[in-house]
Amino acid sequence: MHSDRLQSQRFEFKYIIPESTAAAARGFVSSCLVLDEYAATRPDCSYPVHSLYLDSDDFALHQSTINGDKDRYKLRVRFYENRPGAPVYFEIKRRHDNTISKERGAVHRNAVNAVIAGQLPEENQMASNDPNHLRALQTFCTHVNELRARPRVHVAYMREAWMPREGDNSVRVTFDRNVRSCPEATARLVPEMDYPVSVFGDCTVMELKFMSRFPDWLAELVRVFGLRPTSAAKYVDGVELMEGLHILNQIYRPMGSGFARERARRIGPRGSPCGDYQSPTST
Repeated sequence: MHSDRLQSQRFEFKYIIPESTAAAARGFVSSCLVLDEYAATRPDCSYPVHSLYLDSDDFALHQSTINGDKDRYKLRVRFYENRPGAPVYFEIKRRHDNTISKERGAVHRNAVNAVIAGQLPEENQMASNDPNHLRALQTFCTHVNELRARPRVHVAYMREAWMPREGDNSVRVTFDRNVRSCPEATARLVPEMDYPVSVFGDCTVMELKFMSRFPDWLAELVRVFGLRPTSAAKYVDGVELMEGLHILNQIYRPMGSGFARERARRIGPRGSPCGDYQSPTST
């Protein structure tokens, strides 16, 4: 399904907004951007995104975000379709201060278990002959082996994505809805989720992603709708919520960060009105 539109290095701002604001913002965005080719083919202008996050036994990558470390990364396996021939993407998403960088390598499904175990795929298991994909897989396997990382959490949502009319990838605006999270200790890579929780309730996560200077029209979008940037780390916030609701602890040992219990007390299992939302990652 997906060709590679990876922004290898970018800046991004995130906003957690009510759906009414998202609908109005879409009208603003549509005057400057067009739907990407995947969203444009869907009746609801959105396609499913599934990510399996890996972490160590002590959830070191999760805790790095909670601690606000300036240099941190996440390991995830991303898929969009549940058919045998669809590629699976192994991704390393890094943050250095305010800069986001991403590497990813595409493989066929018969290579997934090996890469999750820290082994490089065979040549015929690669879904791309781009050497950057192999380098990304090498880095991914190195981190897996260093951390002894394994599958922890499945995150899913519906994404509406916009891009420049000229087809370049310098700016992207995405609206992510129905963000769900559940514990997942295997690499089965299926869209079904066992006991998912709604991470942001009825709110929409809007992300503004750009590769150089913040475009003036995006600044105007922020001003017109009175938007305030916030943290919206889907994996980390999902872990915190599941821990607070004692869902994650049924599978993994308690992490004891303390943030989750306060978050669960504030918002409960269904999330909160968007205006009252405060991510534990911004605490």
